[in-house]
Amino acid sequence: MAAVLSGVLLFLSFPPRPLWWLAVPGFALLGWTLRGRRLRAGFGLGYLTGLGFLLPLLVWTGEEVGAGPWLALVAAESLFIALACLLVAAVSRLPAWPVSAAAAWIVGEAARARVPFGGFPWGKIAFGQADGVFLPLAAVGGTPLLGFAVALCGFGLYEAVRLVRTYGTTGGLPRGPLAAAALSLFVPVVAASAAQPLVSDAAEDGTATVAAIQGNVPRLGLDFNDQRRAVLDNHARRTEQLAADVAAGKTPEPDFVLWPENSSDLDPYRNDDARHVIDEAVGAIGVPTVVGAVVTPESGPLRNTLIQWDPQDGPVATYDKRHVQPFGEYIPMRSLVRIFNKDVDRVSRDFGPGTEVGVFDLAGTKVGLATCYEAAFDWAVRDTVTHGARLISVPSNNATFGRSEMTYQQLAMSRVRAVEHSRSVVVPVTSGVSAIIRPDGTVVRESRMFTPDALVAEVPLRSSMTPATRMGTLPEAALVALAAAGLGRAAAGAVRRRRSATA
Repeated sequence: MAAVLSGVLLFLSFPPRPLWWLAVPGFALLGWTLRGRRLRAGFGLGYLTGLGFLLPLLVWTGEEVGAGPWLALVAAESLFIALACLLVAAVSRLPAWPVSAAAAWIVGEAARARVPFGGFPWGKIAFGQADGVFLPLAAVGGTPLLGFAVALCGFGLYEAVRLVRTYGTTGGLPRGPLAAAALSLFVPVVAASAAQPLVSDAAEDGTATVAAIQGNVPRLGLDFNDQRRAVLDNHARRTEQLAADVAAGKTPEPDFVLWPENSSDLDPYRNDDARHVIDEAVGAIGVPTVVGAVVTPESGPLRNTLIQWDPQDGPVATYDKRHVQPFGEYIPMRSLVRIFNKDVDRVSRDFGPGTEVGVFDLAGTKVGLATCYEAAFDWAVRDTVTHGARLISVPSNNATFGRSEMTYQQLAMSRVRAVEHSRSVVVPVTSGVSAIIRPDGTVVRESRMFTPDALVAEVPLRSSMTPATRMGTLPEAALVALAAAGLGRAAAGAVRRRRSATA
């Protein structure tokens, strides 16, 4: 029961609840559950923790396709948490075990972000910390360091309580272990405070006035775009209304406009009526606009594409989504999966991945593009910044997930990315929660779900790189090495104990 409860506490630390601090007692309870356990027990208890965490966190994945895919995803992803907890149990007898245990948790997250099918990092502990005191650490070492700090603080809290309860009444508190526990508890908080100066909201390269369009969809679910041109018309209409508001002096004129992923439900390269509608809307606002569309070539896979649309020249540049979603945009092992769920045939033609980093020059501002699912992957966002992006856009389509918590979880990811790379982030969404985020992670404009809107704000542009951006995967690699070192010490200690027992 304690293992499940620790997972539930981790879930409750995620948005839309502002309860980020629950992750600390969640890890403390997990430490109590795992310390001193055998490896098999650590794996089993960790699996229960994974279920308690991921079952409620990912319930939105079954919103339109039923419980089967949701339960299968949770069952698979919980294996990675079970593996991490096995490693925690393995190092839990070391003198300063909270450090190795927190690093072991990051090993599990690192594996989960890469395999299978390119990984599924949704639910990284860092993504629940957008409102937390640890957030500045994202600028130092990205999501791995941020998640490590939260886990370390939780394990340190448990170890401090354990030592006090064990030795406090006898007056024989061991100073070394107690100091290690205290440092595990307080160092993450102190480090986050020291990192605060890295979280800057100052403009380095001037400012840009940006508009994010949320046109809404005619219906919820997988069939949101089955009504011909309805989604496109909604976004065009809202853009034309914005143009009217600008002309009337009600709204500042944007430098560029960002539409969501799939905001055109017709391929504008193959449908003249769709191209005409977009031309009219972009011409009305009179500034470069990024349009999301499904591009349907004569042969080969579909493309989830963002199109840079110029008011005079029409489409001038494209970005094809590089990390397409397995079982959503393409179906691995289709014939096998069909046996368990006939809904796979709704994806009748697979999407293919792009290969180029997405950075558009919009009215002199280099804007990095990470489409929806890509925002969960560290590399997909970082690439845009190292390629010169001074602002990041995360166009998304949440229409298939109804009124679930998914859109809030994704918004929190974008807030963490803003701090991680010290960039303003714009999140235009078809029907979920669109937002404009400043480089310090604060949300300055936010829409309501399933409500047409146009968010306009002036945001700072920045070109300097945080330590996290410069180092890339190095912090994660260092934490994996730290966990490996702890496992090595634990293994050596087990061998010595076995030899002593047989001597």
